[in-house]
Amino acid sequence: MTLTSNRGFAEWGEISGDPVVATALLDRLLHHAVVVQIEGASYRLRHPADLTPEHIRAPANIVPPPPPKRRGRPLENGGDHQLNG
Repeated sequence: MTLTSNRGFAEWGEISGDPVVATALLDRLLHHAVVVQIEGASYRLRHPADLTPEHIRAPANIVPPPPPKRRGRPLENGGDHQLNG
């Protein structure tokens, strides 16, 4: 099996949204794996505008997703905590 990624292992937790699950996945994938790291410019991205259809190249309004809802008990004082030091 060949698995490729343009992200480092440290970023997998951010991408998946759960660092614990990403760590477990990487632990199982890398147990008997041979990792080949390739540095340099991507061959696939040399001329991306030439490969992308015109209707997709048009600028799009990208709206970031809303922040995840907090789980658990509500924070005291509506979340306006200050650390006592």
